[in-house]
Amino acid sequence: MGRREKPLAVAAPPEPPDLSRLPQPKVLVVDDDERNGFAAVQALEGLDCEVVVVSSGEDALRRLLTDEFAVILLDLHMPGMDGFETAALIRGRKKTARTPIVFLTAIFRDEAHIFKAYSAGAVDMVFKPVDPFILRAKVSVFVDIYRRTEEAHRLAAHRQWLLQENAKIEASKAQAERALRRSEAHQQAILTSLPIVFHARVAEPPFAPVFVSDSVETITGFPAERFVAEPGFGSSRIHPDDLARVVETVSAANQTGSYACEFRWQCADGGYRWLSDQGVLGPEYRDGDREGERQILGVIMDSTDRHTLEEQLAHAQKMEAVGQLTGGVAHDFNNLLTVVLGNIEIMGRRAEDDARRAQRIDAIRLAAERGRDLTKQLLAFSRRQNLTPVAADVGELINRFAPLLRQAVGEAVVVELDLQAEPLWANVDVSQLEAALLNLAVNARDAMPDGGTLTISAATTAEPGDLPAGSVRIAVKDTGVGMDLAVRERVFEPFFTTKEIGRGSGLGLSQVYGFVRQSEGQVRIESEPGHGACVEICLPAASAPARPTVVVPAPEAMVGGSEQILVVEDDAPVLRFSVDLLEGLGYAVVSATSANEALAILRRNPGIDLLFSDVVMPGGVNGIALSEVARREKPSLKVLLTSGFVGHRAFRERAAHAILDKPYEPRILAARIRALLDEPRKRPPARRRKQVAAS
Repeated sequence: MGRREKPLAVAAPPEPPDLSRLPQPKVLVVDDDERNGFAAVQALEGLDCEVVVVSSGEDALRRLLTDEFAVILLDLHMPGMDGFETAALIRGRKKTARTPIVFLTAIFRDEAHIFKAYSAGAVDMVFKPVDPFILRAKVSVFVDIYRRTEEAHRLAAHRQWLLQENAKIEASKAQAERALRRSEAHQQAILTSLPIVFHARVAEPPFAPVFVSDSVETITGFPAERFVAEPGFGSSRIHPDDLARVVETVSAANQTGSYACEFRWQCADGGYRWLSDQGVLGPEYRDGDREGERQILGVIMDSTDRHTLEEQLAHAQKMEAVGQLTGGVAHDFNNLLTVVLGNIEIMGRRAEDDARRAQRIDAIRLAAERGRDLTKQLLAFSRRQNLTPVAADVGELINRFAPLLRQAVGEAVVVELDLQAEPLWANVDVSQLEAALLNLAVNARDAMPDGGTLTISAATTAEPGDLPAGSVRIAVKDTGVGMDLAVRERVFEPFFTTKEIGRGSGLGLSQVYGFVRQSEGQVRIESEPGHGACVEICLPAASAPARPTVVVPAPEAMVGGSEQILVVEDDAPVLRFSVDLLEGLGYAVVSATSANEALAILRRNPGIDLLFSDVVMPGGVNGIALSEVARREKPSLKVLLTSGFVGHRAFRERAAHAILDKPYEPRILAARIRALLDEPRKRPPARRRKQVAAS
């Protein structure tokens, strides 16, 4: 009795059979009398099975084409196709040949019909009127047999799946030894021919190998036996800079179940090759001397060629970016120099009235200022500009800056603010944040040629991401034309622009990106064609300052004096400009072109009050080192440093004195020097100040 046994699957399914849910058994009742069918349903209620009632043999055969039943209760006396015919057809189908059939009859009770019923394939007979308890008892046996048989098949399928998964480390059952030997031979041929190393190692440190395929010799130059015989051999040849990371990654497999890493490995020829190692944590052994042991099963591939190609691609991309960058810089600076040199040439060739001459001077000044701004944008993109971060309330800053933004975008664009009511303290350079907001607003205006809405929102972040929760998030959103994926991926590149020639340098968004990243924040953009764009800036949060930060603007008038100043500058035109400016303010100026010359002057002239030195100079001694030596010899000496580009933040932070970035305006230099000289200290009473109106 029971269902026929299913043949074992040849190949394991991709997923293990689900043992938690077995199919609900079904009972098929075939009787032309609806009352008998109803009585059968009532009798079988509570058996946790589905009872299907049909009224003819034809209907029964149709149901058997799609459904599987634990038992069939078949009435013998039916119009048309009777029970004997129906049973013969059921037994004639391979799928239903072993499905149990119980005949129900109220007429055929003689031995001849009973014998015929059993000959037709019945496993039992029940006479009508049917006793519900007897019917329930008989059917429950077949339902239970069905459940147990189905569970046995499920367990067998699951066991087969486990065997397939462990085929590399477990021997097959005795009945499959010949197939296994063929499989092993096939696998060995693959292991030998493929440029892939298969390995198994102990799951606990030091992860001693227990199997390494012979193909390892092709990659490393060492035979597989060397790795198994010397447990520490493989790890001993990992590059020292990679070893700790590899050990940490492989160790994590005990928690995560898998690992993947790349490292450099020293081969037999002494050179290093990049190897890619991936593996999974295998199941525990269930019997034998290794019961409870687990192994890590993995593959190693030589990824040296891929690394070489990636490096070549990265270098090519870098050179392309450098070419684009230098081309853009050359284009913009050549335009500026055309204005400067052209006007200077005209001014030198012919005399003009004062008004015309003033116009040319203004054009030269404007071109120089544009060059200064371009340099600042480049430094912002490279994240090497000099930032002066303070704890600022971003919400209050945006509120204060909004009128200027409205002027910048024009009347066709509506500027809306959505700011958190509570203060939003962030550690940020205020002027750079204002410049970033202005850049974003102007870009948004250009994306809305027919007008639209620009929404600026600011709030603290609720969910942790690249920055911790509580960071300040600023979003600038427009209703413009939007951009596609190709443009989104390049918007932060320097000199990349979709605007017409002459309408943008392509440095606006790159300046925003560089400033935010240098501020240890994050910036991202979301946009789709026709749906506008939203740029999000996340900045690290800061504590509220003890007292508000006050930004003191540079004075319009330049204040000089009569103190002695040593100017150190290796660039002759810059040196002449600085000396002329300071002498024009009344200071007694001494100059030097190197650090060694400056030290000699300081030692000869102890009356010098202030050292104004460039940072980057030839001779091996920079302005920072010069200031340190000078202050050791004369602690009262005031120091102001200047540079066109200092470089990395660590180099700038090493300086114990303020650094004035080039190019600087005369009134800014005058104000900084005067502020340093006016710091509290005793000065001879003969000193006097001289005030010069700003030109």
